Parts: sequence; C-alpha cells; structure tokens
Amino acid sequence: MEQSTVSLLVQVRYAEHLPSILRNISCTIPARKKVGIVGRTGSGKSTFVQALFRIVEPREGTIEIDNVDICKIGLHDLRGRLSIILQDPTMFEGTIRGNLDPLNEYTDQRVWEVLDKCQLGDLVRQNPKKLDSTVVENGENWSVGQRQLFCLGQVLLKRSNVLVLDEATASVDSATDGIIQDTIRCKFSDCTVLTVAHRIHSVVDSDLILVFSEGTPLV
Repeated sequence: MEQSTVSLLVQVRYAEHLPSILRNISCTIPARKKVGIVGRTGSGKSTFVQALFRIVEPREGTIEIDNVDICKIGLHDLRGRLSIILQDPTMFEGTIRGNLDPLNEYTDQRVWEVLDKCQLGDLVRQNPKKLDSTVVENGENWSVGQRQLFCLGQVLLKRSNVLVLDEATASVDSATDGIIQDTIRCKFSDCTVLTVAHRIHSVVDSDLILVFSEGTPLV
C-alpha cells in the first residue's frame, strides 16, 4: 500500500469576519505514523479534522498529502484516500452488507473476513438472513458498540492511506474500545493514523502527540 505523509501550513476560519480557528499551524506527519491529537474543548481539534476533509476550506496556506495540495484535487479523489470513524456511528436503513459495501465492490468472502476481524462475524451468522440482516433507520436495532464496530468494518474494507479516529471510542464501553484499538494496531500498521481523543489510553501508544491549544498545535 502507498504510504501517505500529511503536511500542514495553514490557517482556517469559518467566515471572513470571524477570527481564525486554526492559526500558525506548521507540521508534517510522516507516513505510517500513529499520531494522537489532544486538547481542551474548543482548542481546534475538530476544525483540524474538518479542514483535512475540506469540510471547511483554509483561509490561507496549504494542506498536502504526499506533496499534493488537497485544495487542488476533487473532493471525491481526496476523500477516497481518507477514512474516518466518528464518535457517533452512523448506519443507514437497509442491510448489513449494504452498509459495509454500499457500492457492492467486494465479495461475500471479503465481507465475512472483515466482520470476523471486527468480532461481529458470529453475531451476524446467528441471524438467518446473515449479510442481508436488517438495519433499521440510524441502525437503532444494533447497539452503539456494534454500530461502531460495523463502521470499523467499513474502514477495513476501504483501506485508505490515512485513517482519522475522531473521538471514535468516546461513546463505547471499554471492551469495544479494546477491540477497536487492537484492530487499528494490527490491521493499520501501514497506514497513517490520526487519533483525536480525550481518553489518554487511546493515544498512549502513538508515535507523536499533537496538543492543540487555542488553535495552535504543540508537538
């Protein structure tokens, strides 16, 4: 797999009349490194993630992935290289397979392999419909922990160069947190992983730590 380096020299604000939320950011995240991103509420962590996905555009400066300015490529190309697991897992009405592989790009065998890696395989096999098991709106017939593991399965199938965990384990129990952390450690060793977290044990194994303070990261 290609190994992605992320470089930032950027300022971000939400509107012209507002002050910069991110400012004086200058850092390079080497390929394959695991980076923890911490800081108080309002320090700029979430805006950093939004800027990486171009949900907000930089006021000035650049964000580069492998020396490519992300503002100069299409959103589809950019987001095809990125994956994210959010604090509040989202599932859509339909089936397990449809949620894991909405474009029907992978074989059933591959989908089962991913479910087993997420420790969901046995649970899905218990349902007579198996991969066609029902998912109601917002996935509410599955627990929060199970929904988060399904989201992990989506990421495992996609295998992007850069993985962002945005408070991904804040709403799950310690057992599910452990599954997610172990899977990230074992299955994403060749990816660049950015972990936004409040729980210190979620970033304690990181290669680097970025501490955000008032919109500026301190390495």
